[in-house]
Amino acid sequence: MNTYLANLIQQVEVLNVEEIAGQLVTAAAVGFVIYLSYFLAHAGTVYSRKFNVSLVALTVLTTVVMTAIGNNVALSLAIVRFRTAIKDSRDTIYIFWAIVAGLSCGVGDYITAGLGSAGVFLILLILGRIKNENRMMLIIRGARNTDERIMSAVTTYFNGRLDLRVKNTTPDTVELIYEIPRKIYDKCSQNTESIEERIYKIEHVQYVNIVAQNDDISN
Repeated sequence: MNTYLANLIQQVEVLNVEEIAGQLVTAAAVGFVIYLSYFLAHAGTVYSRKFNVSLVALTVLTTVVMTAIGNNVALSLAIVRFRTAIKDSRDTIYIFWAIVAGLSCGVGDYITAGLGSAGVFLILLILGRIKNENRMMLIIRGARNTDERIMSAVTTYFNGRLDLRVKNTTPDTVELIYEIPRKIYDKCSQNTESIEERIYKIEHVQYVNIVAQNDDISN
């Protein structure tokens, strides 16, 4: 154990101030590339400035960890962890990118960090601008004996282009929750009669709620 710790200390001592500064500056530069990529690939409500800034910090901190523990990659992977609520599957890619870039800079492999980051940047720039489409949730509560009429009216209004996600029932009532693509909802809402007006024509309907939903998480 003492020999192992001595080897770690010797590895750290090999690096001088200039080399450490170079690693950190390079990590910050690559982190900025990651920041720019995230900014360009995420648009509208899915963009989170706090998360984007954390990617830059994660890149630099991973480099610091690598330098502090003597460039031991296995040990660094055991230490570096990132826990957060993932609002978009692409965010996992950015987290992994930041960690790998930080590891590369920490061991002084700037070519891998640079070329790898350039490749990922181009891929995400070309394929990453996929906007999360807002969805509309239609929630209806009424008498249980009218559920078939309600379902028929909703299906007809939206030309069948929606999904019934939830159907809750009690001995007397029924609650239906539909998911509708925003484009379909906007198109069908141009009709002279709104969906609310059509549903309220059915007796014993207690309420009709319409909620916009997307994949974003409030900051």
